[in-house]
Amino acid sequence: HGITSIHNMDGNPYQLELLRELDDAGELGCRIRVPFHMKNDMTPADLEAIAPAMRARSRPDRVVCDFVKIFVDGVLDSTTAFMLADYEGQPGNRGLPLFTQEQIDAAVIVADRLGFQVAVHSIGDAGVRRTLDAYAAARRANGPRDSRHRVEHIEVIDPTDIPRFKELGAVASMQPLHAPGPLSYPGHEMMALLGEHREPWTFAWRTLREAGARLCFASDWPVSPVDPLLSIQAAVTRKPFRPGQPEQAQTLDQALASYTRDNAWVEFTEDRKGMLKKGYLADLVLLDGDIEATPQEAIRELKVRTTICDGKVTYAQ
Repeated sequence: HGITSIHNMDGNPYQLELLRELDDAGELGCRIRVPFHMKNDMTPADLEAIAPAMRARSRPDRVVCDFVKIFVDGVLDSTTAFMLADYEGQPGNRGLPLFTQEQIDAAVIVADRLGFQVAVHSIGDAGVRRTLDAYAAARRANGPRDSRHRVEHIEVIDPTDIPRFKELGAVASMQPLHAPGPLSYPGHEMMALLGEHREPWTFAWRTLREAGARLCFASDWPVSPVDPLLSIQAAVTRKPFRPGQPEQAQTLDQALASYTRDNAWVEFTEDRKGMLKKGYLADLVLLDGDIEATPQEAIRELKVRTTICDGKVTYAQ
């Protein structure tokens, strides 16, 4: 699939050691970032004890632990995503937050103070707000810094929270294949749970980008297919859910940047990754056709001919 770097979204010391062993054996075919997964049965003291020890075991540009992952809510399909208003037709059901505001504030403040990036799974609009509030709390407690804290998924957002991404320097980490469409799944039942009034603020990629948010794209595998070309096609061919709703499709340049240059920026490696540039790490992908000359509806049909990671051929057709 032409992948040279992975951001894992679950991690503990045992996974980190396993990946180091694979790297020692020459069996790790790509670079990988592993987080400390802060669960809701843990305390900030657990984070302070474990995450720095994992970071100390990092292997620069190969196996790196430099961020903390948190789940603030569930998912829309099961109505466990945390919402500001009731799910359509389900009075009193606003989902299931996994952290109180006080709990997530405390965790993010400690992680930020220790110099970690934070990535929070936030699908519902209330989950997104709770995460942004935690990032604001960390700024108040520790002072502003170039943290590049991430909000993962943002499947629904309240319009009043859109400008906060730019204000807080928060990253919108989104998955093109999560939006219902011909390349993913119909999603009729999920969209019915939201109601038409929330549709304009659902999977709002272009709206967030135009408001100054930095976007990075990913697959969220195994939830959706890992193939970047499939995600890029979904990003550029996206249609509004109904006539008159905001356009959210991305240009090809935006979609490619969100899978290359901008993803390198998100992991603080923009000085050596994400572009074809003299002196940068030799992570290269060769396709069997010109992606700029390929019709948007046929991008997924392109094939990877060769993948090179760290100057080594990791795949050749």
